[in-house]
Amino acid sequence: MQARRVGWMVGGMAALLVALPTLAAPVYRHVDANGNVVYSDEPGQGSRIDLKPITVVDPAEVESRSRPADSTTTSPSAVDYDRFAIASPSNGETLPTGQGGNVQVQLAIEPELQPGDRVQLRVDGKVSQSPMHTSVFALSQLERGEHQIQAELLDAQGQVRLSTPAVTLYVQRASVNLPANPNNPNSNNR
Repeated sequence: MQARRVGWMVGGMAALLVALPTLAAPVYRHVDANGNVVYSDEPGQGSRIDLKPITVVDPAEVESRSRPADSTTTSPSAVDYDRFAIASPSNGETLPTGQGGNVQVQLAIEPELQPGDRVQLRVDGKVSQSPMHTSVFALSQLERGEHQIQAELLDAQGQVRLSTPAVTLYVQRASVNLPANPNNPNSNNR
């Protein structure tokens, strides 16, 4: 009985550690004087909204579990990629203020990503998302300024096989200090 309880606790703690990076900032719901509903990360006079966690399933892992092992298949590390590059955003692109620092990163991978291989994304030299079997990543809430985005292809052992050249991305964000910004406390737009 004690061993079962310890096993459950270890498994539960591991699941918690895996889930921790997916936790997001709190979200608040505000209703203005005209009845418009606005969601924000600022508490103000709003009420906190608890969002359900997003479930992410890597289809390659599901497929590999459901398929019997075949000793005649080519090892994923034996495949040479002809192309591994960031297709979007383009180098030097600027995200306008309205996008709020959110961007979709699309990779060009030829031939297609092989089973066992994963891709991880780095923003400003730091891993921003864990390795996944995908060619599309979503980055959100990038701070204002210049950022370097780079993708790395990892083999089944977690070793980096390929890296893309870094792509420079510029992010514009609204400032509360701009006189025309309705969130500026000194604004005359109220």
